[in-house]
Amino acid sequence: MYLYHFGLTELPFTLTPNTNFFLALEPHNEALAVLTTALKTGEGFIKVVGEVGTGKTLLCRKLLNEIPEHFVTAYIPNPYLSPDELRRAVALELGVKQAQRMSAQLLTQRIQNRLLELHGKGHSVVLILDEAQALPATSLEALRLFTNLETETRKLLQVVLFAQPELDERLAQTEFRQLRQRITFSYQLRAMNSTEVQQYIQHRLHVAGYKGASLFSNSICNKITKVSKGVPRIVNVLCHKMLMLSYGQGHYQMTKKELNAAIKDTESVNSGFKMLSSVNFLNAFTFSAASMMILTLCYLAYSFYISGAAL
Repeated sequence: MYLYHFGLTELPFTLTPNTNFFLALEPHNEALAVLTTALKTGEGFIKVVGEVGTGKTLLCRKLLNEIPEHFVTAYIPNPYLSPDELRRAVALELGVKQAQRMSAQLLTQRIQNRLLELHGKGHSVVLILDEAQALPATSLEALRLFTNLETETRKLLQVVLFAQPELDERLAQTEFRQLRQRITFSYQLRAMNSTEVQQYIQHRLHVAGYKGASLFSNSICNKITKVSKGVPRIVNVLCHKMLMLSYGQGHYQMTKKELNAAIKDTESVNSGFKMLSSVNFLNAFTFSAASMMILTLCYLAYSFYISGAAL
């Protein structure tokens, strides 16, 4: 890989949400502030919505890592679950024993007893769901009923939803008006602007161990922002490919040619986007046989790295 070439200790632009690379930019700071404030109130649902690739899962993991100690969390990363499966998943997260063997009625009672037990010990319980737009309609209703569990003074369970904008479209339907009314705090996670993209790129390189002169100029960062629309995931993909190309050529400074090649090779951005020049990822430069072999090995190494991270 290009680690040695650039003096890096790890890959800076992987797609795995890694909180070590978290950068407290304005949208993420604001989202965390909303979440922290909302959790302190102890009321209802909290919703964070953002487009694909804007950092919702990273924000979710950041919250899980930094939530105050008196909170007990139940985390559901894949909520495409039936009501029964959802109840059992929550029960398991809360430590309810033999949850898989109980009837739905008994399980609900055991969950309530567990919530009362945790409340009696001074704990607040938070159910956090990532990709909440995938919840079936019946499970959304079951989720609402969870928040009926309460004492005379406060809810026994708060719910935090991280979701794509499709969730808002669903909640706008009449059948979900009761759930919609229970969302007491909401935040719309925006994409990065050009200044933030530049900070983001430099930050990730620094965390990955880079100590040299800037690899990505202001003008290149501006172009990356335009092409990626400020979406962190796409920024990562483009920057990784540019570093690969630069390494294959044996130089350091990122150029417009490398960006064009990375764009051409990236499905999520090349469709409908007018190229800065007509090049593609493999013929952007006149590669020597050795450079082509290096580039191929880079792809293979990266594929193995991503496969290992996913396991």
